Amino acid sequence: MPKTVVFDLGNVLVRWDPRLLYEQLITDADELEQFFDTVITHDWIRAQDAGRPFDEGVTVLAAQFPHYEPHIRAFWERWEEMVPGPIDGTVEILAELKARRTPLYGLTNWSHETFPIARPRFPFFEWFDGIVVSGEIGLVKPDARIYHHLLERFGLAAGDCVFIDDSAANVRGAEAVGITGLHFQSPEKLRRDLGELRLL
Repeated sequence: MPKTVVFDLGNVLVRWDPRLLYEQLITDADELEQFFDTVITHDWIRAQDAGRPFDEGVTVLAAQFPHYEPHIRAFWERWEEMVPGPIDGTVEILAELKARRTPLYGLTNWSHETFPIARPRFPFFEWFDGIVVSGEIGLVKPDARIYHHLLERFGLAAGDCVFIDDSAANVRGAEAVGITGLHFQSPEKLRRDLGELRLL
């Protein structure tokens, strides 16, 4: 059975949703969907998570879509509006694991520029024995190298770890390197899954 628990952060412990911002800026539903399909795309966000500075990312995208430049800049300038708060049920689980002296780590796809903004807002980030932030090392999940980086950096054995992520692809990435994976869907399901692993 695993004895070390590794958490993704966004949409596992902390809510993150760009729509919370952009529904304020683009009120037409069809235009909003088109905006996410063509402008603020998963790949564009992923590039910042992989270490690209926001000033570079914004400049590149604004050159492609000049009529959306204020909206693109808002992703950086109003970033905190996309992160409304913690997912309380998961934070409670984290607290219980900490009380049991379970080794705890974080592995997150997160920009190296916005993570320091968020960190003071969420004191439970300090409960981790260590956190790997993708933007700080230039690797993103589900690249196998980021899981190996976590294991090597903290001296962990893959077979001793369970990894929790809301992305099924990221869970599969962890499983491919020998880590037990749990696909996060709700705090209630996570509690059951951890119970089956005898961690709660």
